[in-house]
Amino acid sequence: MRLAKYLASAGVASRRASEEIVRAGRVTVGGVSVTDPARDVGSGDAVALDGRPLSPVRERVVYALNKPAGVVSTARDPQGRPTVVTIVPQTERLYPVGRLDIDTTGLILLTNEGDLAHRLTHPSFEVEKTYRVVVGGRPVREPELQALRDGVELDDGRTAPARVRRVAADTIEITIHEGRKRQVKRMCEAVGHPVKRLERVAFGPLQLGDLPRGRWRKLTAGEVDALLEWVAGRSPEHA
Repeated sequence: MRLAKYLASAGVASRRASEEIVRAGRVTVGGVSVTDPARDVGSGDAVALDGRPLSPVRERVVYALNKPAGVVSTARDPQGRPTVVTIVPQTERLYPVGRLDIDTTGLILLTNEGDLAHRLTHPSFEVEKTYRVVVGGRPVREPELQALRDGVELDDGRTAPARVRRVAADTIEITIHEGRKRQVKRMCEAVGHPVKRLERVAFGPLQLGDLPRGRWRKLTAGEVDALLEWVAGRSPEHA
C-alpha cells in the first residue's frame, strides 16, 4: 500500500491531504523520514506521524443495502425485529448510517468506521438524501412542489429549502439535507399529500441504482476512497 493511502486508511486525513503531510517530512517509516507519498509500506512497517506511531491499518468497509420494509435501521432492536446489520456479513461492529422508518425502503449504508458514519449523518455536514415518494390525494400540482422547495412549516420549525421534481401525477422526488424524524412524510402531509410509499434513492454521492430490495453490495476500495475524499471535502456548518 502506498504511504499516503496508509495514512488515509489510518484516519490521519484524506489521501490528498496525506500526500502533502508526507511531502512535508512529517512521516517516518522504521524511524527514517520519508517524503515520497508513493512509498510502499505494509502492516509490519513502523509508521509514525510527527513521532507518534500510527495504529495498524484496518480495512474500511462500507455496505450499500436496499432496505426492505419491516426491517429496523438500528444495530439492535429490543423488540426482536430484524435489523439492517443482520442482512449483511458481520465480521466486526457495523454502524448503520442514518435511519429509515420501518416501513420506508431504499438505500442505507453500513460501515465499520464511526467517524465516516458521523460525517455522513450529522446535520452540520448537510449531506443530501434523495427520496422517491408516492403520495395520495389529488395529483401533485406546481404550487405544492414550490411550497416544498421553499420550505414548509412543521411543528418543530420551518424546513430548509429542498430540491423537488415531479416524476408522475402521484410521485415526486425530493432532496433534503436535514434529518428530522419522519421529515419527508410530514412535509408532504403539510401540503395535502399523505405518503403512500417512500424510498430513499440516493445518499450523498451514492445512488441506489438497480440494487434489488433486500440485497446489499460491498463498496469497492475505489468507491470507499472516493466516498472518504468526498466526505473530507465537506465543511461542517458548525465546527
